[in-house]
Amino acid sequence: MTSLPSPASMTAIVTGGTGAIGTEICRQLAAAGLRVVALGHPSEAERIPQWQRALSEAGCDVGVELADLGDAEAAAGAMRAALDRLGKADVLVNAAGITRDARFVKMTLDQWRAVLASNLDSVFHCTKAVFADMCARGFGRIVNIASVNGQRGQFGQTNYAAAKAGMHGFTMALAQEGARFGVTVNTVSPGYVRTPMTAAIKPEVLQGIVAQIPVGRMAEPAEIARVVAFLCAPESGYITGANIAVNGGLYMSA
Repeated sequence: MTSLPSPASMTAIVTGGTGAIGTEICRQLAAAGLRVVALGHPSEAERIPQWQRALSEAGCDVGVELADLGDAEAAAGAMRAALDRLGKADVLVNAAGITRDARFVKMTLDQWRAVLASNLDSVFHCTKAVFADMCARGFGRIVNIASVNGQRGQFGQTNYAAAKAGMHGFTMALAQEGARFGVTVNTVSPGYVRTPMTAAIKPEVLQGIVAQIPVGRMAEPAEIARVVAFLCAPESGYITGANIAVNGGLYMSA
């Protein structure tokens, strides 16, 4: 077994890093000593200074690059900029994603393509930028943030469920390619998490959802981030190709 890097020497890129879950992932990785760059969407530009100040006040300095990661050229440019800041990427967390819900009979091709691009194409683009170098250096941690709805499906989310299920297929295949080089690839599949996205759900609908969760509540973003931070740790090298469910018991599988 080769010597493991110390967290203080490690770097991380977190796509979707300015979202609710991504912010907590950035916070926990930075608190562990990693240097972190978050990739966000250009539509968030106005709130980024405040976002960075809030993290800095908590003792976590996180760089930011903005790009549409569903676009190959834009994603490549953002990844180059992040790598210029960090010098290398020991950790990549793919947490970028959107929803465009509609019943399948009413779903448009644009809605389908937008969700596949943001959730799945971005994983390809961003991982492509770092995977070969991770293998060459003999160390890497890649964590893909999927969803319980990629495991069980969800009414009105054929696009999102397909993208998230595809994400774990990507995980399992790439894990086999990276294993002998010390590069692990895993999926984390959250259930319903307390975020601005779930806050927009009608209260009566949300109440019905929570009633189905055995632990009786939604997750906090920090609870998802703890699992991600564990998988990113140098000592987590024997876990690869896994799909870790963090859903309060909403969906259980053998």
